[in-house]
Amino acid sequence: MSLGARLAYSFGAFGNDSFYGLLSGYLIMFITSHLFNTGNAAEDAKMISIVTLIIMALRIVELLIDPFIGNAIDRTKTRWGHFRPWVVVGGSISAIILLMLFTNLGGLYQKNAVLYMIVFAVLYITMDIFYSFKDVGFWSMLPSLTTNSREREKTATYARVGSTVGGGLVGILVMPAVIFFSAKATSTGDDRGWFIFAAIICGIAFVSAWCVGLFTREVNSDIRKNKQDTKGIVGIFKALSGNDQLMWVALAYLFYGIAINITNSLEVYYFTYIMGMPKAFSIFSTINIFLGILATSLFPVLSKRMSRKALFTTCLVVMLCGMGIFAFAGSNLPLVLLAASIFGFPQQIVFLIVLMVITDSVEYGQLKLGHRDESLALSVRPLIDKFGGAVSNGVVGQIAIMAGMTTGATAASITAAGRTNFKLMMFAVPAVMLVIAIIIFASKVILSEQKHAEIVAKLEQTWGKKYSGDQDAKQANGSIELPTPIAGQLMNLSEVNDQTFSSGSVGQGFAIKPSDGRVLAPFDATVRQVFTTRHAVGLVGDNGVVLLIHIGLGTVKLKGTGFISYVTEGQKVKKGQELIEFWDPTIKKAGLDDTVIMVVTNSKDFKNIKLTAQAGTEVKAEDNVMSLEAKAKAASK
Repeated sequence: MSLGARLAYSFGAFGNDSFYGLLSGYLIMFITSHLFNTGNAAEDAKMISIVTLIIMALRIVELLIDPFIGNAIDRTKTRWGHFRPWVVVGGSISAIILLMLFTNLGGLYQKNAVLYMIVFAVLYITMDIFYSFKDVGFWSMLPSLTTNSREREKTATYARVGSTVGGGLVGILVMPAVIFFSAKATSTGDDRGWFIFAAIICGIAFVSAWCVGLFTREVNSDIRKNKQDTKGIVGIFKALSGNDQLMWVALAYLFYGIAINITNSLEVYYFTYIMGMPKAFSIFSTINIFLGILATSLFPVLSKRMSRKALFTTCLVVMLCGMGIFAFAGSNLPLVLLAASIFGFPQQIVFLIVLMVITDSVEYGQLKLGHRDESLALSVRPLIDKFGGAVSNGVVGQIAIMAGMTTGATAASITAAGRTNFKLMMFAVPAVMLVIAIIIFASKVILSEQKHAEIVAKLEQTWGKKYSGDQDAKQANGSIELPTPIAGQLMNLSEVNDQTFSSGSVGQGFAIKPSDGRVLAPFDATVRQVFTTRHAVGLVGDNGVVLLIHIGLGTVKLKGTGFISYVTEGQKVKKGQELIEFWDPTIKKAGLDDTVIMVVTNSKDFKNIKLTAQAGTEVKAEDNVMSLEAKAKAASK
């Protein structure tokens, strides 16, 4: 993946989180503090309560269809790919509609309150659905960009830096920008200031969606292809419920997501109505954005030194400590800033841990269920994020009303009971949820990076089965001589120190103990698979032979180090053309077996498969070492 594509994806994350911050945090603030300000406090409070409950209900209803949105994206087949069309269309439409919601809809509320509610609800659910298509499509692109776990971590880190900056800048700039663009000089701005600020954020979301569409590319890989799509309600829930690792990490993230959404959403109210220092929230947001970037940058280092399970648990324990300090910090600004920073610092790391586990669960589910559902699996993460956001929207609206934190309120007007209820919702309830998340993740999630590498290796061993009798494979005829693609000592396949290969379950073939690091095409063929770790290549020969060439055992763990690929997927190659070059000392230094394995994955299409050279002898590249005879095809009826 190129640097330009990573930067475009990062800018897409910047726009995506800027949009989400505006939608999830500051639309509610606009509604509670400006939209309903008729002078009748009771009527305004009633309308605020109804609208915030409508938002919560609509978001919960909408998130229930997120898996179906993911399924629709998976079933999308265009020349631009599965994901990019939805990122562009969803990002464009949702940005336009959200901007409309930062208006009074032409004064409709004063003319007809019921009609206003109906129009508001229709616009909101339409905007939220299109944003879901954009959000699910955007984050679901990650496994389509590469199947390599480390490469995914790099790309996810770039994206998370972009999203951290995007989401953080909204918090830093919201009040200064709103006040600057307002027609009247007030401490909270006016309708015009809010609209212009929303227009800037929605404009960024619009442009960033187009950048992702124009400057990123999906990697077409045979590993990623399905023979058929998952369709229907039963198929969707079967795919989700059958992937136990996806379900367990989703459950842990559900408790975590609700907890942090509640606390994060109430932070601005804490600074404004508990401390009486609304401007200090900008200070915290500024600190938080730099801490977020630092945390994101540390993730690759920490992920190498700690297991995902240990890192997840450590992060949540740190957050609980920060929450405890926060609860008793009162109005002490330095202590509040310290506590809020301790609570916020690990959140970016937790996001990346969960994203990596969910992303890796795509291959886990593919191996277990025999079907790959990228968007379907990754739709779980934004579903949970939005559920937490929906709950926090409802909670914030109702707590604001209960505590008197609405238009005209100050820190002095908040009662002791209001403060107590506020702190219980902000700290005690979320803390319990974080503890539950730790227990679930620690006891049930087993999908480590090493486990994922093993899964990818198993998928690689079975990739060629689909070409047996498939239209992509040319029909073999007569007797075929199979040359070795590399020089070295010839071995029987049964001698290979790997049960999957030696048993012949992948297919019949032979192995070479290499004396050279150059792998050549043994016949004219089409390259059907170039594995991301460059340690294997799959060929569909013009002679009808489907051949997997696999360099070493366990070499997927090297993640491409020491390997150079000279071909691309779909490329036509001639006999003797160099496919891969590898540095044998790298394999041996890692303590791995360097045996090169050649397997005819469509062996059932042949008979009389046998070595024509003596095992144990030295052979040169392109020497004939095996013969096979095509089986007669039954006549079509």
